[in-house]
Amino acid sequence: MKFKTKLIITFLTVLVLPLILFGIAFVGIGVTIVHNSDLRYGIEKSDYRTISDSLASFSEITEELYRALEKVALEEPALLEDGGYLARINEEAFRLSSYILVRKGEEVYYSGNETATQKIFGRLPAYGLASKDANTGFYYNDMQKLVKQVDFRFSDGENGSLFIITRVNSVISKSLLVYLFVSIIVVLMVTSIVLTQWIYKGVFAPINRLNVAMQNIAEGNFEYILTSADTNEIGELYRNYEDMRLRLKESTEEKQNNERQNRELISNISHDLKTPITAIKGYVEGIMDGVADTPEKMDRYIKTIYTKANDMNRLINELTYYSGIDSNRIPYNFHRMNLAEFFQDCVEDVGLDLESKNIELNYSNLVDPSTRIIADPEQLKKVIDNIIGNSIKYIDKPKGIIDIRILDEVDAVRIEIEDNGKGIAAKDLGNIFERFYRTDASRNSAMGGSGIGLSIVKKIIEDHGGYIWATSKEGEGTCLHFVIRKYREAES
Repeated sequence: MKFKTKLIITFLTVLVLPLILFGIAFVGIGVTIVHNSDLRYGIEKSDYRTISDSLASFSEITEELYRALEKVALEEPALLEDGGYLARINEEAFRLSSYILVRKGEEVYYSGNETATQKIFGRLPAYGLASKDANTGFYYNDMQKLVKQVDFRFSDGENGSLFIITRVNSVISKSLLVYLFVSIIVVLMVTSIVLTQWIYKGVFAPINRLNVAMQNIAEGNFEYILTSADTNEIGELYRNYEDMRLRLKESTEEKQNNERQNRELISNISHDLKTPITAIKGYVEGIMDGVADTPEKMDRYIKTIYTKANDMNRLINELTYYSGIDSNRIPYNFHRMNLAEFFQDCVEDVGLDLESKNIELNYSNLVDPSTRIIADPEQLKKVIDNIIGNSIKYIDKPKGIIDIRILDEVDAVRIEIEDNGKGIAAKDLGNIFERFYRTDASRNSAMGGSGIGLSIVKKIIEDHGGYIWATSKEGEGTCLHFVIRKYREAES
């Protein structure tokens, strides 16, 4: 659920939930008050208007008068037949928003309010129904009258009843105010708790988890995973965190791998330079000590020194070239060139060198002679030289053979360079294009190399928009395949 939706729900909850709870509380309070009024005041017809009628308050107002008249009825009932006494009592009752009515038998004996008496007289309770509790009585809801009854006997033995009739004004009762105040507090607390828990679980708890995750990232722990199936902002934030975590993890691992490879490169170059330097030093010392005492020996020593110096130069050139690859600063000069002419030149160039090493070179071109590609001839020549140089190092047969084949792939050409060397183990085949990877663990200068030749080849081919792979069988040889797209003129 999105934050915007949550805010709308929060607004509606703050608005609607208290109203619903207030309504429930009001109905509950009303039922309680009406029920209590029915039991206490003998209400003839109950409705919720009694919620606002303070019956207990008005009953307490006339309590003292009721007690006094009750005492008179017991001790001096004759006073209740005295019109003057009743008039004085009526005046006192008037100050209490009440009036006096005396009934003798079924007739009105005295009335403090003639007009009101005509409306209520026929509904007054019968003789003998008077309550002994001054705080109870009879409430007539439609007339809003509270009636208290005192029974006595007239001097001639006739049944008599004195009624204190109180007009109940519409006011808010104290109990209702207390109940409503308590209800408001409870409703606000419930609403607050519900919203707080909802917002905490929906917002603060996920943010706290994200905070913990970011602390783990800051400490270098990239294994702390955050997952969420939500489609809201929190879910999107979690997914962004996961993308960031994976990228940082990949970047860190790549950095560590590069550092490891750089250390390995320094170690390899140091080891590979040490061998020719040691050889050069030994042969120079031999010349200085007079060991090369014949022209033939001197010539052989000088040629060996020259060969070792070339090996050192090759290693340094590879290191320089690798530095350019690592920083993407290889200088490319792409242009259209004829494929057949380029490879014919390459074959002639490497053929003499291979012949001197007793290695047979076979070349076949099965594509149209006019086929052209977009390439940098200098860098592509470096690819051919590196692959053939690698093959030369691992040919272990008395008669070495290298085959160069150019095959048509419709929209591309595939170049295959195959040798009859010792081959590559299946476990090593997938790693030969990695930087500094060498299948020969002996690291000797004659075989090991710097370990970056094929990684340079792969980089150049990929920069030409192609791809490269290798196939090999141990003891039989290895074949390098790479594909480059043909150049086609745009149709007019």
